[in-house]
Amino acid sequence: MIQKSGRGRGMAAKLLETTVGEVCKIFDGPHATPTRIDSGPIFLGITSLNKGRIDLSTSDHVSEEDFVKWTRRVIPQPDDVVFSYETKLGEAAIIPKGLRCCLGRRMGLMRPDSKKIDSRFLLYYYLGPEFQDVIRERTIHGSTVERIALIEFPTFPLRIPPLPIQKAIAHILGTLDDKIELNRRMNATLEEMARAIFKSWFVDFDPVRAKMDGRVPFGMDEETAALFPDGFQDSELGQIPRGWRVTTLGACIGFRSGFSFKSQDWQDSGVPVVKIGSVKPGIIDLTQVSYVSEEIAQQAARYRLSTGDMLIGMTGYVGEVGLVPPSNNPPLLNQRVGKFVMATPGTASLAFWYCTTRQPEFKTFVETHSHGTAQANVSGESIMEFPLVVPHSAILDGFNRNCQPLLNRILANHGESHTLAALRDTLLPKLLSGELSVAAMESKMGTNV
Repeated sequence: MIQKSGRGRGMAAKLLETTVGEVCKIFDGPHATPTRIDSGPIFLGITSLNKGRIDLSTSDHVSEEDFVKWTRRVIPQPDDVVFSYETKLGEAAIIPKGLRCCLGRRMGLMRPDSKKIDSRFLLYYYLGPEFQDVIRERTIHGSTVERIALIEFPTFPLRIPPLPIQKAIAHILGTLDDKIELNRRMNATLEEMARAIFKSWFVDFDPVRAKMDGRVPFGMDEETAALFPDGFQDSELGQIPRGWRVTTLGACIGFRSGFSFKSQDWQDSGVPVVKIGSVKPGIIDLTQVSYVSEEIAQQAARYRLSTGDMLIGMTGYVGEVGLVPPSNNPPLLNQRVGKFVMATPGTASLAFWYCTTRQPEFKTFVETHSHGTAQANVSGESIMEFPLVVPHSAILDGFNRNCQPLLNRILANHGESHTLAALRDTLLPKLLSGELSVAAMESKMGTNV
């Protein structure tokens, strides 16, 4: 380990030139896949890595018997840093407290030497531009997947400051990350609230049942309660509230497919384009986009997206629906991504349709009506055939008024998180290089590290 001597706290002159293997122990998961079940210890695969965090929303589980087999090499512990060495290169996350898990295929694990490197700093450094460049330089490009050679991973170079400065930098960046995580949790709660109201009003028909029983509908003012009928009628979808109608999604809102860009249109920067990989459940991921020039963007001007536009994936993971978050550089819509077109732009009439398309029944319908052997594909026409029960406009408007603030807050939180993430990613190289003083940043952010 070579130390470059220098001056004060946070200056580049105190960086230590070392390697991953000198500050961490490296472990590998089994090169096989266990039988996955619905409960038990977590099977931590590469899909569990999501922008520096462990995302358990798509994780599988293993039996206790398989857990013993799959942890013979290593049992992941809090503060271990896990990473992908195939396919999803560059992703990493810290094992949190209380997570009982085993490593899946293509997953590696770094166990930091706490006397040499802070685990949270290691994560930020791994995700930072300097180490991402190292990964790109040492990537092996195969015919099917890209990978890094795990046997060579311990030799990958690091340039790190002394431990106290590492901890200070980790604290500064962690403060931003904690706010991002708070926004994520808040958004999950806000969406859960909107979907709970939707389910009560339009799936379980609780207000109708309450009025039938002579009760006041729970959590509803008298004016809104008066809009609901006090009985049911038969329909092809079963019993529905009296006066409501069975229709299709296409009879209520419009649909537009994206622009067909050419392969030569893509470039490294410019105007962002939402492709199929950007469509994530709930919110469109504007960090996973491609770019075109301003000239090409002008040709596709009618496909420019706005905050709150509701998009759906039509290839691969069909049926996923997300909202376009705020952006200083509004994106364009690519082919095989669909946009639902509302009568009123913005979020004023959005809530009912958003909650409708976020139901599990909607995604199941779309998947059932998709086709293709290599990957699923679905047409806009098939999507818009989704059957649903629609109330009269006064109830629809009432629901939208109740839930519009929730969706607006979700979009605003996501926009703030995007700004904070960009700031976090910008700060790391500047703090390491000494362009920004760690002490000054601590003071500015009110920290005492």
